[in-house]
Amino acid sequence: MQTLMKSIGYQFRNPALLQRALTHPSMGMEDNQRLEFLGDAVLQFIMSDILYASHPKDREGQLTHLRALLVCEAALSQVARSLHVGEALRMDRGEEQTGGRDKPSVLCDAMEAILAAVYLDGGLDAARSIVQRCWPRPEDVHRPMQDSKGALQEHLQKDGGDAPTYTIISQDGPPHDRTFEAAVARYGVELARGTGKTKKQAEQAAALAALEMLTGQK
Repeated sequence: MQTLMKSIGYQFRNPALLQRALTHPSMGMEDNQRLEFLGDAVLQFIMSDILYASHPKDREGQLTHLRALLVCEAALSQVARSLHVGEALRMDRGEEQTGGRDKPSVLCDAMEAILAAVYLDGGLDAARSIVQRCWPRPEDVHRPMQDSKGALQEHLQKDGGDAPTYTIISQDGPPHDRTFEAAVARYGVELARGTGKTKKQAEQAAALAALEMLTGQK
């Protein structure tokens, strides 16, 4: 963990927080999912604040698009790889043998959990310094073609309106093998639903279903 703390540029007062952030659900113990939940909100706020200050002439739709690009799975996994987060993760042998240390969804969750751990340990300014130091510029995010959430947002925001919102409406199965169902909506109207083995995969599936419905393509 010392190597990772050096990579992120933050020394924990309570290293147990970082250990929790690095614990994959496959370990069957206190994992990083609660921290991931908090880290998502922390990152959304910090990125919103940074973009609001750095893009004074951009309208809401433009700011929302930039934020979505910088908090998406592709951006988070890119940051995690640059910091070698995968090497520090605690996961069972089965997850590791199936490539868990380099799965974008696993790295994304871990990066959000790490950000939450820093926030709890050192406050908002400490978390902000990591985002400012480690995150790529919007144009440097290597977003995969399968990023349906980004594609849906671009499709919907051509008119400058609000971005779509996602809600996890159900989850089934044990902690290490859950299936999530997500719904995507705009202006309070549900567009589509999707399922996946992680919350982010379910949201991507919902976005893809909405794109197919809106464009008439499959």
